[in-house]
Amino acid sequence: MNRRQFLAGAIGVGVAGALPRPMSRLSLRPRAEAVGPASAADTTAHVVPGIPRTLVLLTLYGGNDGLNTVVPYEDSTYLSKRSNIVMKPDAVLPIGDGLGLNPALVNFKSMWDARQLAIVRGVGYPDPNLSHFQSMDIWQTASTVGDVATGWLGRWLDRTAADPLRACSVGAQVLPAMAGTVRKASAVQDSTYAGSQLPYADPEFLAVYRELQRPRAGVGFFEAAVASSGAEMLRTSKEFAQAIAHEPAPTFPRGVYGGDVGTQLGVVSQLIRAGLPTQAYSVTQGGYDTHSGEVGTQSELLKQLDASIAAFFTSLAGHPRGTQTTVVIYTEFGRRVDSNASGGTDHGTANNVYVLGPAVRGGFYGEQPSLTRLDPNGNLVHNVDFRSVYATALEHILGVDAKPFLGRRYPVLGFV
Repeated sequence: MNRRQFLAGAIGVGVAGALPRPMSRLSLRPRAEAVGPASAADTTAHVVPGIPRTLVLLTLYGGNDGLNTVVPYEDSTYLSKRSNIVMKPDAVLPIGDGLGLNPALVNFKSMWDARQLAIVRGVGYPDPNLSHFQSMDIWQTASTVGDVATGWLGRWLDRTAADPLRACSVGAQVLPAMAGTVRKASAVQDSTYAGSQLPYADPEFLAVYRELQRPRAGVGFFEAAVASSGAEMLRTSKEFAQAIAHEPAPTFPRGVYGGDVGTQLGVVSQLIRAGLPTQAYSVTQGGYDTHSGEVGTQSELLKQLDASIAAFFTSLAGHPRGTQTTVVIYTEFGRRVDSNASGGTDHGTANNVYVLGPAVRGGFYGEQPSLTRLDPNGNLVHNVDFRSVYATALEHILGVDAKPFLGRRYPVLGFV
């Protein structure tokens, strides 16, 4: 039986379904030209020579309410416009400039005090879109014109490396930001159990499958591409499993729950400590579309996020790679200044981006948006283009010139 017959038969009887969710890239075009040397991006005192820097991109789906996360508790407009969901001034965790963190973010506050949390305020883009799908697409592609089919990190992957471990997306699907034209990130199962990373199939099937994916001379381009993808899936799944088996998962204090985002960050921690060559990871947390009952819902989600970030960095403490790991947290848009009658908030515009880690230069970046000088639709006005955040991550964390991946120059911020 040749490869084509085997694959057709496997799909026909559902045998291929015995394999796990996709874990590698399918390259259907010739390799892109490699990018030139990394730009001479400014170094900081936080950068340790010889230790790779790692980016963890954390997406909050739904549009997290930035005004109830970093609370302008001394602003009378905030207090009056949000009377049914207001964060009480005596409950927030003060961080200066008349702002306080949501009471659920106790570990964020500790990182702020240690100058390991940067808050970029007023982040957005021109002509903001209030659709979850379109706005998230803008954030993923780093394009506001809707004519780009690749993610901003996917373009970085296209031009910088062929190693399938260069970037890893934790969960069932690869984050669109990490999908390029030529290649995309590997997908890692969202489980800290090593066995879950391996193909779910008996040894006999795997032996046959492995043989079918062995590179052979003289085959067509597409056959070679499919074989390469299958071989990479087997190799990366084995490496993921070995790494997770070698390193213990992060632990949470008794009674503390990190939710799905905690599990995902646990996987990232295990892979970092195991020494995988991955430079960029992605994790997600959903549920932030709080049109009603916001206070309880957001509080629980932020508690999970806060506990997960703390467990993540605690697990990396003392590890050289841990000192050079930076988490960037963003969401597709903010919420309106006024609360609604359902105890929630509706879709808004400008928001905060949170950057955490030992290599971070903590503090405020950007200006706090005015709650009274709003755009024609009654929403906050942004003052930092979100692509400045990406430019900073590309140049100061991944060590490449950002312009080829963002289309033009954007001001680089100083948070790393």
